[in-house]
Amino acid sequence: MNNFGGIVEGKTDFAIIRNILAGYFNDPNIKLKPIQPEHFNAPAGWDRVLKCCKSQKFRQALQFNRYIIIHIDTDVSPNFGIPHHDEKGEKLTSEQLIRKVIDKFRLEIGTDFYDKYANRIIFAITVHSIECWLLPLYSSEEEKSQTDNCLRLLKQILPEFKEKDYEYYESITSKYSNREDLLKLCSENPSLKIFIEDLASRNIEISEEL
Repeated sequence: MNNFGGIVEGKTDFAIIRNILAGYFNDPNIKLKPIQPEHFNAPAGWDRVLKCCKSQKFRQALQFNRYIIIHIDTDVSPNFGIPHHDEKGEKLTSEQLIRKVIDKFRLEIGTDFYDKYANRIIFAITVHSIECWLLPLYSSEEEKSQTDNCLRLLKQILPEFKEKDYEYYESITSKYSNREDLLKLCSENPSLKIFIEDLASRNIEISEEL
C-alpha cells in the first residue's frame, strides 16, 4: 500500500507537493502516487479533480493508498459554486475560502462516505494558485503571503521560469524537501500554513511501502 496518493490539477503540482511531503516527514524518498492525472500525459485540470472525487476511481484509490491528497487552486472555485466574497461583498479569508471548498468536496464525494474516511483525506487547497506556495522561497517579504497573480510575480522574479515543466518545478521547490527550511517558510503563506497544520494534526506515521 502507498502512503500517499494524489488527485491534483496537473503534473507540476505533484512535484511541489511531493517535495513538501519529503520535507515535512523528513524522508527524501517519499512518494506521491498519481491517481488523477494517472500520468504526465493524461488529461488534467481542475474539472477532472472534481470529477475524480465523485467517481468510483476515488473510492478504489482508498484501497491502495493510506492517505489521499486532493489539490485544487481556488482561482477556479467560482466555477464550482464557491465565490471569493461573501454575501456582503467582503473578501473571504484563506481559512474561510478553504473551508467552503472542503465543504463543497464533502458534498461532491458524498457526506456519508466522506465522513467515514475523512481521517484519510487530506486537502491541499491553494489560495489562489499553487505558485503562491513558491513565493516564500523567492519573493520579498511583502510578497511572501501574496495570493493573487502569483505566477506573474514568479515570472518577474525568475526570468527563466518554465511554466508546466515538472523537472523545473521539482528543482525550484527542492528547498521545501528540507524539514527545517519548510517549517521556517511555510507560515509565510496562509494556505501553505493550513496544509502543514493539517498534516501535523493527523500524527501520520510513514509506513514501508510494498
